[in-house]
Amino acid sequence: MRSRWADDRGSATAELAVALPAVALVLALCLGAVHVVGRQVRLTDAAADAARALGRGDSADVAGGIAERVAGGGVGMTVWDETPLVCARLTATAGGLLGGISLSAESCAVAGGG
Repeated sequence: MRSRWADDRGSATAELAVALPAVALVLALCLGAVHVVGRQVRLTDAAADAARALGRGDSADVAGGIAERVAGGGVGMTVWDETPLVCARLTATAGGLLGGISLSAESCAVAGGG
């Protein structure tokens, strides 16, 4: 006598083989999103540090070096003056799996803030 589940043999393995790539993709996207958020936080911190350096009277090159150190490589910086403030805008790409995403952060500090 045959079991009524004889035709289902191996179906769990097939279902796992189909579901596992989807789970791996979702996990990779989640890790990529965490990386993007971390990069944005570093970029925001770097913009604040660069603006403070500019407010102290440091040159744009010095402020750019600070921004590169804090945010990592590949950072572009734009500086402008809004008396009595001096401002810096940083731009970068997310990198990693989601490298096509553009990130930016800006911050201002009082000029001559010592």
